[in-house]
Amino acid sequence: MASVSLAREAQPLSTERIPYQPEVMAEGLNVPWALAIAPDGRMFFTERPGTLRVIQDGKVIEQPVLSFPPPFVEQGEGGLLGLALDPDFSINHYMYVYHSYGENGGIKNRVLRLVEQNNRARVDKVLLDNIPGNQNHNGGRLKIGPDGMLYITTGDALERERSQDRGDLAGKILRIQTDGTIPKDNPDSDSPIYSFGHRNPQGLAWHVETGRLYSTEHGQSAHDELNLIEPGANYGWSVIEGDTAEDGKKRPLMHSGEQTWAPSGILFVRQGPWKNQLLVANLRGEQLWKAELDQENLEKIVSLHSLFSGDFGRIRDIEEGPDGSLYFLTNNRDGRGQERPDDDKIIRLVSKN
Repeated sequence: MASVSLAREAQPLSTERIPYQPEVMAEGLNVPWALAIAPDGRMFFTERPGTLRVIQDGKVIEQPVLSFPPPFVEQGEGGLLGLALDPDFSINHYMYVYHSYGENGGIKNRVLRLVEQNNRARVDKVLLDNIPGNQNHNGGRLKIGPDGMLYITTGDALERERSQDRGDLAGKILRIQTDGTIPKDNPDSDSPIYSFGHRNPQGLAWHVETGRLYSTEHGQSAHDELNLIEPGANYGWSVIEGDTAEDGKKRPLMHSGEQTWAPSGILFVRQGPWKNQLLVANLRGEQLWKAELDQENLEKIVSLHSLFSGDFGRIRDIEEGPDGSLYFLTNNRDGRGQERPDDDKIIRLVSKN
């Protein structure tokens, strides 16, 4: 494992040097949390208060694809969070969502499989439930990996000791098959746990060429992290964070030092001028940051740049369309931001070339 990159301030990248032009694609949204683009060009997104919605032909369809009834709950950072589309979505129309629900006066989280037809969806199957939840630290990111497996981030549910407990789903990255069963090649063939020792991870992305998995994680007080994820590895929370080292626990590739970025969704760009570079949505940091990795040593950060600092407010997620356009979601209505006119928005970044 390479040494941790020194914490540093991301260098601002001026608008003139950004090879994309921002434009507002949708506005007036209610805390959009995750975005997924279908092969037919439709764009599905979750809104944290409990609605799954779709953009078709450039317009947000007013009628939700699905509104979530009880036991769904939205409290604090919980609600309707992650979203992923099946690799065979054009055939089976399977969608996967992560949401909070109430049980016995407490909060838990679960992963559902939905079936979509004509911009409407129904719950098909509960894939995984009883994921610990709380007002905060619910994790919530869903992604399909290059291996076709469904990866899930969970927070420590405000009980830090749970992250080190290999028998507890809190503070983990989980890996399951899309039918909810546990892959036989998981670190423990009887457990969905893929890595542990996480505080509140909210970003998952695979390097375009190597398929290596990276994750972002919220630190306790600053020290937000970028981690290279290895199966079965322990990422240290709540024993270590930042530059602290201890045998058997992975240190981050990079952390924010005394700054707070609150990183959320991440993306390795697949095409265009920023191919293979990593983009990270920042909530508290109110920016995107772009990390360039050494292509000979993917544990080394070559450069870090800040994009659109303060221009759009809190940014929750970022995705890439099939034509190379980039899309990100603002979260200024999430209770922690300063709402701006027509928030929240989906911003499209169109190549200038």
